[in-house]
Amino acid sequence: MLKSIHKQKRRASLAVHRATKKATAAGLLIALTAGVSFAQSLPAAQANRTAQSESQADVATLLTLQRAIALALDGNPDLTVAKREIEAAEGQVLQGQARPNPELAYLLEDQRAQTRTQSVQINLPVEMGGKRAARIAAAERGRDIAVEELNVRRIEIRAAVVAAFFETLAAQERVALALDSVDLARKATDAVAKRVAAGKVSPVEESKARVAEAGVRVELAQAQSELRNARGRLASLLGANPPRFTLVAGNVEALPPVPSFDSVQQRLSVSPTLRRAQLEMERRRSLVDLERSKRVPDVTFSLGVKRSNELQRDQLLFGVSVPLPLFDRNQGNLLEALKREDKARDELQALNVRVGTEVMQARERLDAIRREVEVLQRDVLPGAKSAYDAATIGFENGKFNFLEVLDAQRTYFAAKSQYLKALAEAHRAAADIDRVLGDSTPNADKPSNQE
Repeated sequence: MLKSIHKQKRRASLAVHRATKKATAAGLLIALTAGVSFAQSLPAAQANRTAQSESQADVATLLTLQRAIALALDGNPDLTVAKREIEAAEGQVLQGQARPNPELAYLLEDQRAQTRTQSVQINLPVEMGGKRAARIAAAERGRDIAVEELNVRRIEIRAAVVAAFFETLAAQERVALALDSVDLARKATDAVAKRVAAGKVSPVEESKARVAEAGVRVELAQAQSELRNARGRLASLLGANPPRFTLVAGNVEALPPVPSFDSVQQRLSVSPTLRRAQLEMERRRSLVDLERSKRVPDVTFSLGVKRSNELQRDQLLFGVSVPLPLFDRNQGNLLEALKREDKARDELQALNVRVGTEVMQARERLDAIRREVEVLQRDVLPGAKSAYDAATIGFENGKFNFLEVLDAQRTYFAAKSQYLKALAEAHRAAADIDRVLGDSTPNADKPSNQE
């Protein structure tokens, strides 16, 4: 009997063991299958992520003018500050619309219960003289100034981005020019070294060539430093530090046109800078009206009930109170408001003269720079390039010495560098005009200039 029971237990344990081995094998098979599937899908997912990151990197490293302006208007912290001021001004308008709160008063006369008198009344102040309307008008003018300040900041940031963008673009061109100069100087040094080894020229020529090459490398380092500074200024306007772009793409030679005098006068009359000063004068006028309305005293109406325990009846209370303006007639605050209105009017006139002068100076600077660029394009650059090419060919044929080639090279690259600086200055002058006159679509931002 015991043996049969033992055999049954043994057969049961063996069955459990076999079932466990089968389940373990099945689990391993499932795990291996899933692992193979995951291993097959992993390279595809990694490839997709790599392609997406490379695409995003390509987009992030190349910056156009339109993209730079959009990023600046979206992420510049100065605009956020201006928007907060508008929100605060909305609070002033809301507070200006509020009416005075009523007052609940309780009065107890006599502590003895038989002769005690209690009264409860509500005092309702009523503003007279148009105080509420004047207060609302002053708050609304403050809100209008905050809105106009935001518009001015947008225009100023746009103009600053345009100037910084073309400054960076010109710096890129100067770096490329310096790299070409270094390459040519290196080739010239190698050529002189070969001629010295052949005994055709003196070793002094090789020393001069190496000194000239070192000087060109110094100019390259300076150009690269100017490029880094320009990129940093542009990145700060975009609200990104360090810069999230590598290159800027555009046409620095697409100069903006010089606006006519009539166009300048028309745009100057609606300049956002002058509009902001006009709104400030209107706000000061509203504050004058507010201070003048405070000279009219407010009226307080009272309504209540009086209960006399001695008489055992209730009595209706009604009253009117008006302060007598014998001593304080708000004359000091009114005088201050009047003088500040005069100050705002004088500031508007002074700003009108200053802004007009600034615009005309920027226009004259743009006109002069355009003429300078035309002379460089027509006369200086072609002549310098022709002289440099002729000197290089003559040096290779043994007709000129290295000093003549070096002088021609310096002349050409100096003219080219002056040309690039003039282009950047022209765009800066145009940006100054747009900053003052408030052109939200500067000429440099048009798509035709990006072709």
